[in-house]
Amino acid sequence: MKVPTASIYRLLVGLLLTAITTAHCLAAPSLPGGILRDLESVEQDLAAADGSDDILALENRALSQAKRLAGGNDADRWARALYLQLASQAAVRRDAYDDAAKHIATARGVRGVDAAMQSRWQHWEASLRLRAGQQAKGAELLKAWLDEHSGEADDYWRLANAQARLKRWSSAAATLEKLPGALSDAAADQEPLSESRMMLAASIYQHAGEDEKALTMIERLLAGASHDEATWRRAAGLAQRLGRDAHAAALWEAGWRQGVLSGEAALERRIRLHLQAGTPARAAELLANALDEGALDDTLARRRLLARAYERARARSSALEAWRQVAKQSGEAEDWLYLGQLAAQWGKDPDANQALSRAQSLGSEQAAAWLDYLDQHPLEQR
Repeated sequence: MKVPTASIYRLLVGLLLTAITTAHCLAAPSLPGGILRDLESVEQDLAAADGSDDILALENRALSQAKRLAGGNDADRWARALYLQLASQAAVRRDAYDDAAKHIATARGVRGVDAAMQSRWQHWEASLRLRAGQQAKGAELLKAWLDEHSGEADDYWRLANAQARLKRWSSAAATLEKLPGALSDAAADQEPLSESRMMLAASIYQHAGEDEKALTMIERLLAGASHDEATWRRAAGLAQRLGRDAHAAALWEAGWRQGVLSGEAALERRIRLHLQAGTPARAAELLANALDEGALDDTLARRRLLARAYERARARSSALEAWRQVAKQSGEAEDWLYLGQLAAQWGKDPDANQALSRAQSLGSEQAAAWLDYLDQHPLEQR
């Protein structure tokens, strides 16, 4: 979203004292009355200017005065720096942030400007460089400024955003950790984070390999409003990467209940997440219903998945029936053998003998060995 130019102007000018106020700083040299009046005139005309031509004319007027005063005494140099400040403000009014940054950088370099004013102008220049898309230079200036000053939260967010654009993920994550207060829910006295900042923090933490913090940010985002499918998928994926399968399944369920996650692929992942999360009975229930209702195509792969879910849930009758359906559909000796072995382990000898005999007829040597074992060791002797 593009921020209106007037808003940007107010934001950036807010970083500075006005030219007249600056002129009367205690550490500043006294300026002749004529220079002060001219500075005030340019400043007032700039505040009242509306058209781009008028603004550019005032910028050029300030630059002309700055050039005329170059190389003079202390007062001249100070006046030159103030005219450059006004030129920078004018350039902001016409969205020329690169020019604005150059003007204030020149002002910073004027000999005799005290450290406090140089610092203020450095902050101003950093914001202008970032606004001009000069992320590397802007980040360098802002970081150096923050290393020496206690900045506002906005300063740290601007720096983190610039570092993220430069793909300096570890540096961006470190910047977020320096924010006044904390990004955790425990910081109840803080102003609520905007969605854009939560998304920025989540991206920074994820790219920096701090998945736990990234997940926390995304969950805060999801708690605030309904979001798109990609955000829910991202949250569940992060939970899985952290080895928190039950958490991932719960997130997916929440997205499903809100209607954000839907369709065959989402339903199948919902089922698989329950299997991974240790809730196979729920996975089996969902899959069985989906196959019965035609929500998912009835394929051999899905029948195997259903059989595994029943088996893991220790739903023995359902598991044996599901594996029998798999074996019938596949016609493979290995499937009949597995059904026979499972039935034998669960003490279902009639089912085991039937399945093993079928596997033997299909050429399974292991099935023959299992049949001999069952014949020699009746259930009551095992």
